Amino acid sequence: MNSGLPTGWTIERVRALSGDPGAAPLSSDRLVVLEVAGQDDYEPLRPYVILAFHELCLVREDDEWFMGQLDDDGSVICWASYGSDLAEAIHGL
Repeated sequence: MNSGLPTGWTIERVRALSGDPGAAPLSSDRLVVLEVAGQDDYEPLRPYVILAFHELCLVREDDEWFMGQLDDDGSVICWASYGSDLAEAIHGL
């Protein structure tokens, strides 16, 4: 399942670059939100790719990757944008 990954990327390449052989795509059919500094409410995200690295996730919305945490209920709370480059986002893990 490489759907939604940038051109030239495979889940195998994600695993190799991250050093996490268990990195896996997750279904985007879940609640994904972004914490916004100074606001009480979360901003909803509509990702088309979610990559899980144990409890951490990279979430792609449009051309931007967000870092977040996978909660026990399956939702993802993101706290920052890591830019548009997947390799740089992975290095931020």
